[in-house]
Amino acid sequence: MPEINRLDTRDEGFAARLDALLAWESVADEGVNAIVHEILAAVRASGDAALLQYTARFDRLELASGAELEISQARLQQALESVPEVQRDALHTAAARIRAYAEHQRLESWSYTEADGTVLGQQISPLDRVGLYVPGGKAAYPSSVLMNAVPAKVAGVGELVMVVPTPGGEVNELVLAAAAVAGVDRVFRVGGAQAVAALAYGTGTVPAVDKIVGPGNIYVAAAKREVFGVVGIDMIAGPSEILVVCDGQTDPHWIAVDLFSQAEHDEDAQAILLCPNADYIERVAAAMDELLAEMPRADIIRTSLRTRGALIRVRDLDEAVTLANHIAPEHLELSVDEPERLAERIHHAGAMFLGRYTAEALGDYCAGPNHVLPTSRTARFASPLGVYDFQKRASIIQCSAQGSRTLGATASVLARGEGLVAHACSAEYRGAGE
Repeated sequence: MPEINRLDTRDEGFAARLDALLAWESVADEGVNAIVHEILAAVRASGDAALLQYTARFDRLELASGAELEISQARLQQALESVPEVQRDALHTAAARIRAYAEHQRLESWSYTEADGTVLGQQISPLDRVGLYVPGGKAAYPSSVLMNAVPAKVAGVGELVMVVPTPGGEVNELVLAAAAVAGVDRVFRVGGAQAVAALAYGTGTVPAVDKIVGPGNIYVAAAKREVFGVVGIDMIAGPSEILVVCDGQTDPHWIAVDLFSQAEHDEDAQAILLCPNADYIERVAAAMDELLAEMPRADIIRTSLRTRGALIRVRDLDEAVTLANHIAPEHLELSVDEPERLAERIHHAGAMFLGRYTAEALGDYCAGPNHVLPTSRTARFASPLGVYDFQKRASIIQCSAQGSRTLGATASVLARGEGLVAHACSAEYRGAGE
């Protein structure tokens, strides 16, 4: 039976043990930060020359010029045509579903007119250029290309620039095919902190962007954190997480493999079950033992479950809801009767999967909602990636003559109260001559 933490909310010290399991700092290594700082500075100073140097050093790929970093649109189309038809169809199906969901998220401009003719409103504009980081080599995720690129296109982003490492020249055909399906405008074969630097600062070949999105390793995460402010970023993502709340009536094999589905991401991923039924928890543990041998990534799953996983007995489903809000998971499965009743009480979760037939994995690929979600308890204040992340809001204020006099009087009082006389005069002058 795989080793996994067993907790019970009735036990003394439960809260401390749970918080110790939940604790995660995504970028804390000073050595990593020092390396990333050096790379960012080099790319900012030397542009393509530094990119070529780091690509040769880290990706074992020697390129003669910056121009060789770019992968052409023709190559993307070639990849789309060369992948097996079943994969091509799956990409198109997933992209269509993601696009249909994203269409509902698009923000629209609005305004209203007050009685004196003053107009107030909000103008919505897409970002001009966005950079998309995609892991390369063996850790290649075409689903992430779709989840990041499709909402950006729905938002109306002017140009979408993708960077993807190609270690040893190895190109993942499905990733390139996904870029073609999603409508990515330009693709460059560069990864790591140097790719983030190129997107943030621009080089002779790679254009500077306004925002960087997409997952990466600890060096990519550290680089995104450091360039924030020069550009926008989506988030600093931690390891993948799943929290399952079950009443003990779902097939335990389903729950076991749902827990595996996130544990297999990496050794730091987190899979937790909350259930009031002690016998059912043991049945899930037995199912995990039975199924683990069938998992190609069994070693990763074992480590993840041992270090950060947990089977937790709760007093009842009410307590499970309270704990779920405390944990604020990336993915939350409510595998219970009438899951909507519990969902109404969930305030902190990246995505909720309701009912016994809704596997979290469907959300990872093709359900429609975005799989880029807040991790490490950041669902307390953060939301899934969406079209709105690729749009900006500008306030609109247009005063009538009467509105200028009325607002000017109020603004003058407040400005003089702050000691800002020029502000007060600016507010007063337009109404003084009327």
